[in-house]
Amino acid sequence: MDSELGNLIKSLRKEKRMTLKEVSEKTDLSISFLSQVERSLCSITLLSLRKISEALGVSPSYFFPDTIQVDEGIIRRASEKQTEHKSSFTYSDLSGNVTNPLFVPVLVTLLPGDKRGIPFSHEGQEFIYVIDGTLTIILNDNEYDLYTGDSIHLDSSRPHNWFNKTEEPTNFLFISAANSRD
Repeated sequence: MDSELGNLIKSLRKEKRMTLKEVSEKTDLSISFLSQVERSLCSITLLSLRKISEALGVSPSYFFPDTIQVDEGIIRRASEKQTEHKSSFTYSDLSGNVTNPLFVPVLVTLLPGDKRGIPFSHEGQEFIYVIDGTLTIILNDNEYDLYTGDSIHLDSSRPHNWFNKTEEPTNFLFISAANSRD
């Protein structure tokens, strides 16, 4: 795992004056796992990173500062660097430099055999569009395979999860939005 990611998580947690126990309670991730992540002793999934970012009150893109663009926040060029990490996924925030976005578009590559844990729920909505490969979605204890060109739009309060159980990488567009009740 990239040691910079673990250090960022730890420093943000300390800045927010939260204990590992408090983050654990908000994420349903074990204290020992969180500690290992902060010390860069294990890999982290995008799902776990998302849980941690929600618990710490930031977008997952906070942990990938190289993906924030400075071209007025409206255009992100394909030629610009994509952040890669030594774990089971590659994450590239496509939102650019938009402050307080209503939704967060992310390009994700899951490596072969990446298994996700127990389905979980949270506020908001998610949209996934499979660019290539096969993505397995667990939704309300049912398993669905999404193939190239398939998509799903779901209420995130329904227990869900996703993983790549194939032998090939899976690329997909992941868009998440928090519920706005204003």
